Amino acid sequence: MSRLSGKRTLITGGTSGIGLETAKHFLSEGAQVIVTGINPESIENAKSELGSEVLVLKADSSNITAQKELAQTIQNHYGKLDVAFLNAGISVWLPIEEWTEEMFNRSFDINVKGPYFLMQALLPVFANPASVILNTSVSAHLGAPNSSVYGATKAALLNMSKTLSSELINRGIRINAVSPGPVDTPLYDKLGIPDAYREQLNKDIIATIPFGRFGTPQEVASAVLYLASDESRWTIGSEIIVDGGRSL
Repeated sequence: MSRLSGKRTLITGGTSGIGLETAKHFLSEGAQVIVTGINPESIENAKSELGSEVLVLKADSSNITAQKELAQTIQNHYGKLDVAFLNAGISVWLPIEEWTEEMFNRSFDINVKGPYFLMQALLPVFANPASVILNTSVSAHLGAPNSSVYGATKAALLNMSKTLSSELINRGIRINAVSPGPVDTPLYDKLGIPDAYREQLNKDIIATIPFGRFGTPQEVASAVLYLASDESRWTIGSEIIVDGGRSL
């Protein structure tokens, strides 16, 4: 069954991890796909893995002008957009005394401001109906040490899935969230953790997950696929937590 047959879709942060796996799921279900990324190596890898029919664009999620340009490119390419998975984000965990204003602003710029203004720029592009999925996190609900800024960005994004659902439903735009727990993706590699400590960190993280392991990008992508498809057309302002029991 082609659950996304003919759907025109966008995946931000789609050149690695959850975004790339979601792109593969969308393609296998008949969607047209545009993905964005920022890392040149990841962009080239995505082009190779996804094939020539997928438009892979460089777009900085923290830059508002870039979001407007992305929306214009999508309109020029598709005309209208049926599905958007706003997945681009960063995860920085530090104790409060180590945060600077610049670092704080960058986390909010990428995780909150970017997706918000991309949705604003896409308003004239969204089809009716359209589905938007926000990639939040179980950290929006938890109080893990060193996650104060990351958790706050994801809580803000999660709230938008509800407030903007109320605001935009009359335009045929429904918004939902997927909230992963710890997933084995390159996001953890970007934290700059020395290899000597990475193994212990992995053990410490797994100890907090009742299921006993990290999640996989495929498991999160399956939840995104449901929210993107017409199977979830009566699902609005909701959240699917995919965390192996981490938030229990």
